Amino acid sequence: MLSDDLVHGRNLSREEALALVNCELGPLLRAAARRRDAAHGSIVSYSRKVFIPLTKLCRDVCHYCTFAHPPRKNERAYLSLDEVLAIARAGQAAGCKEALFTLGDQPELRYRSAADELLRLGHRTTLSYLAEAARVVHEQTGLLPHLNPGHLAPADVAALRGASVSQGLMLESASERLCQPGAPHYGSPDKHPRARLASIQAAGEQRVPLTSGILIGIGETRDERIDALLALRELNDRYGHIQEVIIQNFRPKAGTRMAHSPAPSLEDHLWTIAIARLLFAPSMNIQAPPNLNPGALSRLIDAGINDWGGVSPVTPDHVNPEAPWPALDALAHATNAAGKQLVERLAIYPAFARRAEKWVDPALRTSLLRCIDADGWPRTDAWSPGARACLPDCAAGLGRPAIGDELSAILARAQAGVALGEADIVRLFRCRGDEFAAVCAAADELRQASNGEAVSYVVTRNINYTNICYFKCGFCAFSKGKMSENLRGRPYELSLAEVARRAREAWERGASEVCMQGGIHPRYSGATYIEICQAVKGAAPGIHVHAFSPLEVHQGAATLGLPLEPFLRALQAAGGGNPRR
Repeated sequence: MLSDDLVHGRNLSREEALALVNCELGPLLRAAARRRDAAHGSIVSYSRKVFIPLTKLCRDVCHYCTFAHPPRKNERAYLSLDEVLAIARAGQAAGCKEALFTLGDQPELRYRSAADELLRLGHRTTLSYLAEAARVVHEQTGLLPHLNPGHLAPADVAALRGASVSQGLMLESASERLCQPGAPHYGSPDKHPRARLASIQAAGEQRVPLTSGILIGIGETRDERIDALLALRELNDRYGHIQEVIIQNFRPKAGTRMAHSPAPSLEDHLWTIAIARLLFAPSMNIQAPPNLNPGALSRLIDAGINDWGGVSPVTPDHVNPEAPWPALDALAHATNAAGKQLVERLAIYPAFARRAEKWVDPALRTSLLRCIDADGWPRTDAWSPGARACLPDCAAGLGRPAIGDELSAILARAQAGVALGEADIVRLFRCRGDEFAAVCAAADELRQASNGEAVSYVVTRNINYTNICYFKCGFCAFSKGKMSENLRGRPYELSLAEVARRAREAWERGASEVCMQGGIHPRYSGATYIEICQAVKGAAPGIHVHAFSPLEVHQGAATLGLPLEPFLRALQAAGGGNPRR
């Protein structure tokens, strides 16, 4: 029924999805889980957030909602900035990195009291006040804002992009039938599918990383769920901006018109998660809220999710106040019990964080880059290369943690001396948590077998013969260009006599090696690099020359019109004993 190409790459078509409406659940879940594992491996992520309900007034009247309510006597329509900051600072103290702003849709268009209060706050619209609150939180706490403002016009999306790293807008359903009299979205103009899809399209046009998804169990059919997911897929295929698809299950709430409507079954929820996994590309992040399914977390993982969404150690889920967040330790335990590892993420997913120049406004880009690692995940410690800080505990642990068969097989091949392929190496670099500790332990075992307890070093001297370089690597603080372009000191070029003097001085002080490092000087040729080696060996014949990057070797060979191998032999003959890697 489900071919291998669906498991590993091709997206399910509408016709294929409709054919699975009444399928056997087991094979569907296994296919979805395999597709998830192919892209996300063992990781199930979450965001540690603080929930800020800026206003609970809303012009819509969804028949299942307890978050929004009409104005109440002696109750302000909006949180003050001081109240917003107090919530944010409590989250900051608890290690949160995301400030989730949730609010009703444009209540000033329905309630005069909301419009009047906004004017007293110095704003004409809720969205303008939201932007100010988000900026204040980011500036004063460093939390990264994620905004759930509801329906947005293109200009609104653009304005809020400058105050947030990501935005959220649930499609909920693409069925216009649910907007008819008596249906759950009747009287809620902002929940009309055309309005929602227009906002989601605007987010794509403005390059906003967006969280979206569907709400199941509010009267829609499985066919309509498929069409809603396909509507999201079509927009994401066009703009690539949907970072996450939530499959959220309806829960009846007392005091609402749908208080006595049945909730969807767990099997229905699992079916929808699996279909979503097969409809979208394997790399898509599929989420189900853990507080809405507290006894079925392992089943949700089995269905193909790879994310739990935002979880707060500080604030309740104001949209579902009857459903407390799981404790993070308990969530990690449940995730591990399902064979996965829980990894913290930011409000913006790693794939988007790694391309911040496209997806993040300059006002937030620097703070984002400072708090992520090279893979786009949040930094969990203060260590960095060259910093005077202790290694993280997970890198220094003893023993081999329990890991999956796939990683165990890769480590066994490496320890047996088998050359690893590119896919294996990429897999090792992406290890986190227990898997990372297992890689460290395996490497330590290999070191012990190869070298025992001996740790060697070499007495060397770096000779930087020039810092002039015509390459423009964005990360480099060493290279210099022309004086008119120089921002970090003066460019220099050592003479061969000075190179020789430094090599002789190093030998006399007990060095056994010189390490030659320099920029790619536009006037250098292969003959220059040969002359540098000759100058060193002429001054200190016994010293070892560790020299030249692959780029220097390539440039040297090219300028002499030689293939790489003859040029390397020429360098070796001139005294270069160990080209620098």
